[in-house]
Amino acid sequence: MGQQNIFQPSAEHPITIEPTAGHVVVRINGEVVADTRNALTLQESTYPAVQYIPFKDVAYHALTCTPTTTHCPYKGDATYYSVAVGDTVVDDAIWAYEHPYPAVAQIAGHVAFYPDKAEITISKD
Repeated sequence: MGQQNIFQPSAEHPITIEPTAGHVVVRINGEVVADTRNALTLQESTYPAVQYIPFKDVAYHALTCTPTTTHCPYKGDATYYSVAVGDTVVDDAIWAYEHPYPAVAQIAGHVAFYPDKAEITISKD
C-alpha cells in the first residue's frame, strides 16, 4: 500500500484492547462461523467497540481472501475475507490486521466481522 503515516493512540484518540468477558458467537445466515471465549474487545475513540476473534476460532474453510485492502493510521493495513455459508457468499464480511502497528499488536492473529454482515452475540458465562 506504499508509505503510510503511523499515528499513536492518545488522549484525543484513545484505543484500548481488553479480553472480552464472555462467550462470543458469530453467525451469518443463522450458521455459526466463529465461536470463542478468547475474543478481544477493541475500543477506538468514539467508535463502537469491535470484537476481534482469534483466527483459529473462525470457520476457516468458509473464508476466501479478497483483493480489498484498507489502511488505518492507528492499526495498519487490513486485509478482507468473504464468507461462504450454504449458497450465499457475504463479500468482505471480515477484516484482519495481519501485521498491526505495535500499539495494537494484540490484534495480530485475530479477525473482526462487520456487524451489518453478521450477527455477533456476547453471552456472559
